[in-house]
Amino acid sequence: MRFQDKVVVVTGAAGGIGSAICQRFASEGARVVVTDVNADGAEKTALRLRDAGGRARSFAADIGGAEGCRAVIADVIAVEGRLDVLCNNAGVNRRGNLLSLTLDDWDLSFAINIDAMFHLCQAALPHMIAAGGGAIVNTASQWGLYPAPNHIAYNVTKAAVASFTQNLARDYAAQKIRVNAVCPGEIHTPMLEAGVKRSGRTIADLDKMVPFGRIGRPEEVAALVAFLASDEAAFMCGSLVEITGAQAVA
Repeated sequence: MRFQDKVVVVTGAAGGIGSAICQRFASEGARVVVTDVNADGAEKTALRLRDAGGRARSFAADIGGAEGCRAVIADVIAVEGRLDVLCNNAGVNRRGNLLSLTLDDWDLSFAINIDAMFHLCQAALPHMIAAGGGAIVNTASQWGLYPAPNHIAYNVTKAAVASFTQNLARDYAAQKIRVNAVCPGEIHTPMLEAGVKRSGRTIADLDKMVPFGRIGRPEEVAALVAFLASDEAAFMCGSLVEITGAQAVA
């Protein structure tokens, strides 16, 4: 129960890694605010947590703009009275090389993957500083560190997430704000399944590419996120932690 009575906000929480992160925090006693643009999906996640005995509520918001991001933090402070952990997990993946991408693909990738993080952190930091500290865990990607071919918008924005994480950590470590990022490789999520289907490959094909013998699971990423947010990682600040099963970028 490392997060007993602590308030945790998770974005992109309607499914995949986000839902698993919510489940992990709720299982350890947190009061989880499940945030997603998909209102029904967010509420389904929150309901599953409550049915399992956890404390959770949903808050639907479009974090593709500053107003939506500020609304998330304002709601958390108004309802919960505090904010201990912010998990910037929401992300989109618009595949393609530069000449195949549209301007909308590029703009959306930046709006969700990096701009939302800027607005959410800018709104959350004053409350964390006033409380004497807090933890921020961002979802970057292995591909932000080692670019995969034909994913330029995703790679570039996730590289920005990694840099943002390290910069924010160094700027606010003195205020006891710990900022870290997880950098997953191939994780079995709905987003990955959609990409596999388009490529004509199978999950079994991906499993063979991983030295560990299989791709990752959302709950494994969630366990790492929870560790980084916990007091057990008290001296971790500005870290980019890969979770890949030793797979190199294909």
